[in-house]
Amino acid sequence: MNAKARSIIKDISLASEGHLKIDWASAHMPVLNRIREQFEKEQPFRGLKVTICLHLEAKTAYLAKVIQAGGAEVTITGSNPLSTQDDVCAALVEDGITVFARYQPTPEEYKQMLVLALETKPDLIIDDGADLVTILHSERPDLLPQIRGGAEETTTGIIRLKALQREGRLQLPMVAVNDGLCKHLFDNRYGTGQSVFDGINRTTNLVIAGKTVVVAGYGWCGKGVAMRAKGLGAKVVVTEIDPIKAVEAHMDGFEVMPMIEAAKIGDIFITVTGNKSVIRREHYEVMKDGAILANAGHFDVEVDKPDLYALAVSTRVVRHNIEEFALADGRKFYLLAEGRLVNLGASDGHPAEIMDMTFALQALGLRYVNEHYEQLGRQVVNVPEEIDEQVARLKLESLGLRIDALTPEQETYLNSWT
Repeated sequence: MNAKARSIIKDISLASEGHLKIDWASAHMPVLNRIREQFEKEQPFRGLKVTICLHLEAKTAYLAKVIQAGGAEVTITGSNPLSTQDDVCAALVEDGITVFARYQPTPEEYKQMLVLALETKPDLIIDDGADLVTILHSERPDLLPQIRGGAEETTTGIIRLKALQREGRLQLPMVAVNDGLCKHLFDNRYGTGQSVFDGINRTTNLVIAGKTVVVAGYGWCGKGVAMRAKGLGAKVVVTEIDPIKAVEAHMDGFEVMPMIEAAKIGDIFITVTGNKSVIRREHYEVMKDGAILANAGHFDVEVDKPDLYALAVSTRVVRHNIEEFALADGRKFYLLAEGRLVNLGASDGHPAEIMDMTFALQALGLRYVNEHYEQLGRQVVNVPEEIDEQVARLKLESLGLRIDALTPEQETYLNSWT
C-alpha cells in the first residue's frame, strides 16, 4: 500500500501550496541541506521505518524529507491539533511520506492518529512532548521491542521521559534534543521569543508597546519572550518559582513578583513553564478588564481553562483564535489559540533559520541512536558534544563566518596545571 492510500489527511488537492511552503523553508535551512547531502550519500536509515510526531508545518516537513533522503520509510503525525497545516500534509503524501494528521481534529481523532503512526511499527521515533513514548509505555507496549530509540524535541517531553526513567520504566534510549546547546540557546530563546509575538500580533492586531506583559517562567523560552517583549516597547514582569532564575530576571532589568500581584497589573500574560494551572481562578479574580491570555508551553494546561469557564457567564469567539470570556462583573478576558501553543496555534512557529539548527540536531541525533542504541541502554541521553559542535560549525559556515583556533601552545597551556 502506498503513502497516499495509507494516509489520513484533509485534501490531497492542497499539495501544490504545501510544496511552495516546504520549498521556502528548505531554501532557508542551509545546515539541514548539508546534512541531507550527507544522508543521500551515506543512507544511514536504509531499510528502517521512522515515525515522527512534531508540529506538522513546512519546516518539520522538510526534516521528514531529510530523514527520507537517508533511506527511511517515514510516517509523520502532528503533535498539536492547531499547528497542523493541511496543505503541507498533502505535499508530504505526494512525496511518498505517510501522514496521519489534519488541522483541528477531535480529541479522539487526534489520539487515534498517534496510535496509527505507531502501528506502522517504526524502528526509530522523533517525539514532541513524549506523546508517542507515553502511548508506547501505557497502552501499546507490544510495539516497544522493535523500536531502537529516538529523539525528543521539548522541555516538557524530557520532563516526562526523566520521570519514566526515575521509575525504572523507560524502555528505550531517547536523545534529549531540547537540552542540546544548539537547541535551547537559539530555538528556545530566539525562536520562541519571536514566534510568540508573531502569533499574538497576527491574532490580536494590537500594539505591544506601552503594555505590561507578564511572562510566567524564566527558562530559556521565558528569557526569549521577555527579551522580545522589551524590544517591542512593553513593560515586562516575570513570575518565577526558582530563586536563581528570579535573580537573573531582576538583573536582566525586569520586574519580578508573584503571579497574584502581576495579575493585577498585566495586560498580556504569556505562560512558558511546562506546568499546570500557572494562571488560575485566584488570578482571574483580580485581573484587569481586557486581559489577554496566551500560552507558549507544550500542553494547554498552563492557563487554567476549567476555571475560566467556571467564572464566565458567557463565551464567544470574537476573532479567529480569540475566545472571549465575559464575567458577571462585566470584565472580559481573551484567550488565544484555545490556550495551546500560541506561536504554532496562531502562527507558523519558529523561523526557518532557527529550526534549521534544531532539526539538524534531530537528524544527527537520530542517526547517533541508530548507530549506538545497543550500548546506550534504556535512558535519556544527552546530545553528544561533537554533534552540537558540528551543527554550530555548519551554521557558521552557512553565515560566511570564521572563528579562531587554538595554537599548539595554547592547547598545551589549557591542559596543564602549571
